[in-house]
Amino acid sequence: MRKISIFIIFTVAFTALVGAQRLGSSALQKMLNAQYAISNFYVDTVNDDKLAEEAIRGMLESLDPHSSYTDAKETKELEEPLQGEFSGIGIQFNMKQDTLYVIQTIVGGPSEKVGIIAGDRIVTVNDTTIAGVKMKNSDIMKRLRGKKGTKVTVQVKRGNSPELITFRITRDKIPLYSVDATYMLDDKTGYIMISRFGAKTHEEMVEAIEKLRKQGMKQLIIDLGNNGGGYLNAAIDMCNEFLQRKQLIVYTQGNNSPRQEANADGFGKYKDLKLVVIVDQFSASASEIFSGAMQDWDRAVVVGRRTYGKGLVQRPFKFDDGSMIRLTVARYYTPSGRCIQKPYTKGDKKHYDEDLVDRYKEGEYYHLDSIQFNDSLSYKTLKHARTIYGGGGIMPDVFVLVDTTENSKYYRDMMAKGIFNQYAVDYVDKHRAEIKSTYTNLNDYDKHFNLSEADIKQFIAMGEKDSVKLNEQQYKTSERLIKTVLKALIARDVYADPGAYTVIVNHFNHDVQEALRVINDDKLFNSLLQKGNPEYERLAREHKAKKNQK
Repeated sequence: MRKISIFIIFTVAFTALVGAQRLGSSALQKMLNAQYAISNFYVDTVNDDKLAEEAIRGMLESLDPHSSYTDAKETKELEEPLQGEFSGIGIQFNMKQDTLYVIQTIVGGPSEKVGIIAGDRIVTVNDTTIAGVKMKNSDIMKRLRGKKGTKVTVQVKRGNSPELITFRITRDKIPLYSVDATYMLDDKTGYIMISRFGAKTHEEMVEAIEKLRKQGMKQLIIDLGNNGGGYLNAAIDMCNEFLQRKQLIVYTQGNNSPRQEANADGFGKYKDLKLVVIVDQFSASASEIFSGAMQDWDRAVVVGRRTYGKGLVQRPFKFDDGSMIRLTVARYYTPSGRCIQKPYTKGDKKHYDEDLVDRYKEGEYYHLDSIQFNDSLSYKTLKHARTIYGGGGIMPDVFVLVDTTENSKYYRDMMAKGIFNQYAVDYVDKHRAEIKSTYTNLNDYDKHFNLSEADIKQFIAMGEKDSVKLNEQQYKTSERLIKTVLKALIARDVYADPGAYTVIVNHFNHDVQEALRVINDDKLFNSLLQKGNPEYERLAREHKAKKNQK
């Protein structure tokens, strides 16, 4: 009874005390009252700074998938990839549901060399589990970054496979270029691969185009596959080079953010250059702004697969201690009025993060018929009034399926163990001078160099030594792919050119080959820009008919 009386007395005193501090019933005052109560009456000692950070994170998590909070160190480290150079494993990543998702690997970087790809989830770093333990970004980056030449072992979950893949990575200086490859695909078609939208992307792109023009380029393919975005201004500056004066590039709008537009100034150098843009499911944000503007103005044919659908505008709010909120304040819209952002439920990041996996399960990457072309989400382009589709992301004008026919477990295991890169390094050490004297340039090497059967046997033996047993059937399935990747890795090292890898593998890149087919077929190219894709129209009619039947 005495305990109950003391409790009642304490409760009354607490209520009176908090009541005395109450200035109103607003949401802000409610938060202040809660903080006051926890700080003064909680059973254990409380770190007020940490409590405030957790409260901020909690508020943002209940909103959209892209609003976020980073402390001072995290803020500095997350801004670095678009601005400078650092030593590490060479990936761009996001933390989703306490799991590190690889957005993309830096071309020529340590992770890309051993075979880590976009979509991989890093589970452990040097035997320390980082997934599902609510580890800070800064703590994870401490483990991944380090001095050049030091090694780190990571375990990766890929796709739906229950097995973890182990990678041994040697840290290195990470050069941060936006344009990863520039070369001529044929005597009139230039190719530029852009991996991110950084501070110098526009400048790098213009330099690349001018270089190609000197080589006789008459038409251009810009590859934005696996490009997760970056700076908005970089995308706007790029668009400006291809659009006419006063043509709308992108606009943003939100409940508390009035419409803001970016328009071309008319001084672009390449307003008449024939153009195809490649995108895929990992192309996001600034990539979608560029490809969306090109498509809406019937300026370029877009080839590939539906893009990611990241169309929320984050505005940074920095605190005095260097920490920062990146708060979503508006949405991006293409010139035709399409919202780039794919649908989401507030506070439900789990399903949002699984969207790409869901697309895979539904067959969207492998079958055109699996894509839902909803006529209620159709728009018209601004020059030829052809039908295009919204609903999140940019739907390409020409769909290219993902080809996995040459993949195998043997290939994956050899890549995961780092055998490809190890063999290429050893081969170059022994044959560098011979290759350079025999093949005067990359083009000559590309046409004539091939590994011998003896070379391949050494490659297989290197795998056997590292516990990757030869599976002859799987090797035959992946034989062309294996030889191509090895040839590309050797070229990159011999000619000290990260773009050399792309030059070699693009011979078998279905997105690139389809883009080349489209741009070289004037009748097809013009029909797609003026009339649209008839297959899309057929699927839209079928979708509408099924909907009416229901």
